Amino acid sequence: MIRIKIILPTEPSPLLQKMINAAVLDSEFEVISDVDSLKDLKNEKILFAVELNEIGINSNLNAMLEKLTDIGNDSLSGSRGAILIHSKFNTYTKTAAADIIYIANKLGCEFPGRPAIEANANLDNYQALQKIYKLALEDICLQKSSELGRRLLSDQEYFKNNSIALLHSSNIETSNTYGLWKKVKTNLEDFEIREVYLGDGSIIDCRGCSYKTCKHFGKQSKCFYGGIVEEEVYPAIIDASTIILLCPNYNDMLTANIVATINRLTALFRKTKFYDKRIFSLIVSGYSGGDALAKQLISSLNMNKTFELAPNFSLQVTANDSGYINKIRGIDDTAKEFAKHITKNI
Repeated sequence: MIRIKIILPTEPSPLLQKMINAAVLDSEFEVISDVDSLKDLKNEKILFAVELNEIGINSNLNAMLEKLTDIGNDSLSGSRGAILIHSKFNTYTKTAAADIIYIANKLGCEFPGRPAIEANANLDNYQALQKIYKLALEDICLQKSSELGRRLLSDQEYFKNNSIALLHSSNIETSNTYGLWKKVKTNLEDFEIREVYLGDGSIIDCRGCSYKTCKHFGKQSKCFYGGIVEEEVYPAIIDASTIILLCPNYNDMLTANIVATINRLTALFRKTKFYDKRIFSLIVSGYSGGDALAKQLISSLNMNKTFELAPNFSLQVTANDSGYINKIRGIDDTAKEFAKHITKNI
């Protein structure tokens, strides 16, 4: 029985081949490298194994993702994905991985926490881990590839309850982003929703405490800088199975309070990982660029902080003037469908 479909757009380097071997373990697999033979890949375990060129792209992979998009926006529905990515240079691996995840997620693919194993030219992205594992850099890379393979294949037992933590920094009276949330919330029945407002400007960003200090406070579900992050955000995340972030887009980046909150999750992360919690987001842009914020969430929360990325995790809408969210044609139906999608995927 074929358990893994490997999307391999180009011939792998020796290191990428070792990473593939480590990830698939003893599982049966099928390699897909021809764009013309691509069909929809619904309900599959999918491993993207990608070599990047000097400008951080793989043209064959782009063609394959375009083909999957042409097949249909649900061509990866029900599938679970992971990524092995290698470059002979020292840049682009993370951003390229986030791009792949973003596109595949829009096609219906979910991703476990920490879904990408990166290998750059010198493997210096593993130097910090070398202090812990006391292994050669390549051995650490292969060990992490093997761990990712197990997460890809496992039927994860998620922490399922009816508790949702909503994180936002929006003015509830004038914000289009919060207005969209109210429309979604109306259709979320039988859920205990805990809203945490981050927007009073009192959140201190992470100051880079030593590992020892951060771990000391994290063991107590606390942070050296205390405040609302420790008192409200941490308990809300611990109790919830689902985290929803409201993200207004002002300058093609997450707001300062959201960024500071994500950075401050590191202390709690020292104590407990978030593999069993899923994230969704509502992103409202005045002009464009919602995808930029979605990728920031993917990189920081899914690739870094281990939150599970639900399929089609992000609802993106354009609304500029205050109250315009209510003038968008069909917005109530859109919000209702996204609420159904959240309910289905909790």
